[in-house]
Amino acid sequence: MENYYFSVVIPCYNEEKNLRMGALGRVASYLKRRKFPREVIVVDDGSTDRSAKLISQFVKNHPGFSLLKNSHQGKAAAVITGMLKARGKYILFTDLDQATPINEVEKFLPYFEKGSDVVIGSRNTRREGAPILRLAMARGFMALRSLILGLRGITDTQCGFKAFKREIAQNLFKKLKLYSQKINVKGSTVTAGFDVELLFLAKKLGYSIIEVPVTWHYVESKRVNLLKDSWEGFWDLVKIRLNDIRGLYD
Repeated sequence: MENYYFSVVIPCYNEEKNLRMGALGRVASYLKRRKFPREVIVVDDGSTDRSAKLISQFVKNHPGFSLLKNSHQGKAAAVITGMLKARGKYILFTDLDQATPINEVEKFLPYFEKGSDVVIGSRNTRREGAPILRLAMARGFMALRSLILGLRGITDTQCGFKAFKREIAQNLFKKLKLYSQKINVKGSTVTAGFDVELLFLAKKLGYSIIEVPVTWHYVESKRVNLLKDSWEGFWDLVKIRLNDIRGLYD
């Protein structure tokens, strides 16, 4: 099995607009300037538009890029699929819309070289363009996180820009419970509990987590339903606590 220094995992669901606007091209351009062996895995989550076809065409012309196809199971399942397939020494998952530009990973790599296990992006001081209601939701979710799970010391669990040592990723992503089972979902999904469970488990297992400020630009998303997503996020926190009490993370 060929190994890489760096892997990038990108989930995709109905991202035709961003693909046509050159999102993957920006990733390719950055990586071309870096000389280390790398791979990019794009995981299509059963898109109903032309996303998969556009990615397939892109992959043919860009060595090091590959496409994995999932049935539609949600973003969390797409990320898990890609992370368990990745072969890099260090593995990053990031959003296709590049709200956090791929070059922000430059800030992460030195921490890995110093021995960190998990390095995550933080938008707390740089949430450019985010609506006031979204910011208020983030603060409320942070308070619930601390109250229900005691997850302190991490200010932004939800930034979709996280990187792991490969052996750490393999262990963590195999132990996740909330979104590890294959399910059928409808439409776009926002799975707040996925990132929280991931970091809760990392802390529980004693892995070192470094939070690094990153540039982030708000991108309007049809995936967000404030009331529904807030309620589901709350119940995800409760489920994580119950899983922990039952010893499912041991």
